[in-house]
Amino acid sequence: MTDPLHKYPRPPFEGQPQGFPGKTGKMSPEPDHGEESYRGSGKLAGQAALITGGDSGIGRAVAIAYAREGADVAIVYLPEEQADAEAVGQWIEKAGRKALLLPGDLKQSSFAREAVSRTAETFGRLDIVVNNGAFQQPAKSLEEIEDEVFETHFRTNVFGSFYVTKAALAHLKPGASVIFTSSVNSKHPMPTLMAYSATKGALSNMVLSLSQMLAEKGIRVNGVLPGPIWTPFIPAGMSEDAVKSFGSQVPFGRPGQPAELASAYVMLASEESSYTSGALVTVAGAMPVF
Repeated sequence: MTDPLHKYPRPPFEGQPQGFPGKTGKMSPEPDHGEESYRGSGKLAGQAALITGGDSGIGRAVAIAYAREGADVAIVYLPEEQADAEAVGQWIEKAGRKALLLPGDLKQSSFAREAVSRTAETFGRLDIVVNNGAFQQPAKSLEEIEDEVFETHFRTNVFGSFYVTKAALAHLKPGASVIFTSSVNSKHPMPTLMAYSATKGALSNMVLSLSQMLAEKGIRVNGVLPGPIWTPFIPAGMSEDAVKSFGSQVPFGRPGQPAELASAYVMLASEESSYTSGALVTVAGAMPVF
């Protein structure tokens, strides 16, 4: 057994500014995505998954876990993240599964439809959709948020998830699973992340609505609400001072690592969770979320 308070690095961290969307290799310490630790047990054997934002952070950890659980995995990512995406593809193939890399912009509905279509065509099926791709840019005041930036938050985080899920319905069979990455910010919004928090509130609401809407099709819809997680989003979207103390505010006293969320996504996608739909699972180091 490992003490969760000291399993991973604790703040203070180095100041390490990056531009959005951030690079994994530039982070110190580098995040753990389960590359060396996650052990699969065949929970998703023979299935096919599409994960948006799968090149880094939470999406990368989920891609590695799904592959080791027996699923073929397609990942969507921004073209400038090609190197990170190729590294994920290699981990998927090392697990003995097929990898499909899909660079593009989820703000474009045509690309979202193409990504879904290519996934289903390449793998011959589509069983799991993980809407994880996101945009985040902090602002100290409302005046500081440009109209275009506000729209980018919603077009990426909400519209992109809508486009992908809608397109996937043509391929998803009874027993399929759709999972959204929401956030604790959906219930405890941060003023400096007003636009981002608003999109996460929308995603949580979509989980609750879609789980009812798609129940008659036998498709389960759930969400994960991460707390502070050590991903490239952090140095790319926060001040140096905020990065240095990141994660200190939760009872565990440290940020979570992407690897620590993977099991939640596996659980929600697996056959063992066949009665779980409309759930919002919090993974936040004992941070109370109501």
